[in-house]
Amino acid sequence: MASTIKCLVVTPEQTALDQDAEFVALPLYDGELGVAPGHSPMIGRLGYGQLRIRTASGTTSMYLDGGFVQVNNNVVSILTSRAVPATSLDKQAIEKQIEAASKLPILTDEQLDVRERRLAQARAQLRVARAR
Repeated sequence: MASTIKCLVVTPEQTALDQDAEFVALPLYDGELGVAPGHSPMIGRLGYGQLRIRTASGTTSMYLDGGFVQVNNNVVSILTSRAVPATSLDKQAIEKQIEAASKLPILTDEQLDVRERRLAQARAQLRVARAR
C-alpha cells in the first residue's frame, strides 16, 4: 500500500496544485471528506471551503470555490472554478465583500440566489483565512 497520495487541483486557467500528500481534507457540499492512502474510489461534489493537504513538511491549505473531486488509485483530482492559497486571502477585503453582498437588492428569486451564493463564498473564504 502506498504511503502517500497525489493531490491535483485544476482550475479553468491552470493546474493550481500537483503535490504528494499523506492526507487530504476537502469540503464536500454536505460536509468534509478526509482522504488517506488506500481510500476507495469515489466522485463527489465540492462546496465552498478549505482544502487541507498534510505532507511530511507540514500542512498547507487553499480555498476551493466548489467543483468536483474524484478519488481513484491514490490520486485525488479536484476540478474547481477557483483555488486560492490561504496565505493569499485578505480578511479585510473579504469582510467588505460580505458587507457588499448583504446590501444587494432582492427583488427576484434569481437576485436572492446570487446574494446567497456570494455570501456563502465570502463566508467560506473568511473561515479559511481565519484558520491559517
